Amino acid sequence: MIVVNKIRELNAIDNWVRHFTRAPHQWNVVHQSDAELVALPGTDRLLAITIDTVAEEIVTGLYREPFTMGWVAVMASLSDLAAVAADPLGLVVSVVLEPGRDDSFRTALAQGMAAACDAGGTFLLGGDTNTAISPSLTTCAIGIVSRRPVLNRVGCRPGDTVFLSGPAGAGSALALSRFLHSEGFPEGSYRPVARLNVRQTIRRFATACMDTSDGLLPTLDQLMRLNGMGFRITQDVAHILDRRALRLAVEADLPPWFMLAGPHGEFELVLTVPQGLTEHFMAEARSAGWEPVMTGTVTEEIGVKMAIDGRQCAVDTAGVRNLFDEVSGDISRYARGLAAMLVPEPEV
Repeated sequence: MIVVNKIRELNAIDNWVRHFTRAPHQWNVVHQSDAELVALPGTDRLLAITIDTVAEEIVTGLYREPFTMGWVAVMASLSDLAAVAADPLGLVVSVVLEPGRDDSFRTALAQGMAAACDAGGTFLLGGDTNTAISPSLTTCAIGIVSRRPVLNRVGCRPGDTVFLSGPAGAGSALALSRFLHSEGFPEGSYRPVARLNVRQTIRRFATACMDTSDGLLPTLDQLMRLNGMGFRITQDVAHILDRRALRLAVEADLPPWFMLAGPHGEFELVLTVPQGLTEHFMAEARSAGWEPVMTGTVTEEIGVKMAIDGRQCAVDTAGVRNLFDEVSGDISRYARGLAAMLVPEPEV
């Protein structure tokens, strides 16, 4: 494993974790898995538990429709279960709203949560409500998964093929529309779905997996740090991007690869498959009703590289992950900063 201390978010997590005693029945270590994995005594199963909060997205106006807020809150946690190939048992939620929120808002919020539960084939088990000066929605999803093999973020090897469970960039498209005060990507079209439908296939084939809730490039950076390996995106960016995200980037005169940088992503999965099993994996996925997006390869050389305008470029993924905080959300500075994160390799 390589160091993770260049990333502000990871430092903050580590500072929390150091105050606690590690549970002896927990299978994953910090940063290693999208969901926490806990042994169920007397069984060959693990309990998969994850928790997410939607708050900043509401306060900053990224989400304005209560249906979206409820939908994303549920899907965020279900996506973490999908990344460890767990079967969901249900969710508990905490809903905190300002005093005086009207019934229509609360109804639409509940409808968004209910629709997401239905789409994920799971249920709301219970929860809590409260009031505060700013709203927040917290969801805790619970699932079950076999102890062997365990799928998490660690386990890829050089030569493995990198896949996406579907096109990326929808999260960045919504964020860009907000910053540009554009209707190029209406909020109602942002309905990312947790990829629970792929879990049977990835249990059999994937060596590592993580969701793209923070954007594709930050996801690859995290996998790089945990595995001590690199990633080369061999596909053209246009092949990887959600069509709507690609169209918006062109309309905004921005390089399409910006839409892979996050930090607001969607809930596709990045997964790695041994090279010798690639064709078998793709055939199994198609027979199960989904189409993997071949994205690149795992390399021994640490770093993330991609082809831009016919040239191989190294991406400063640590810089990408820290940039938004450094510019305090200023979109023009953010765009200029992203442009500096791409370093073309010397031509031979």
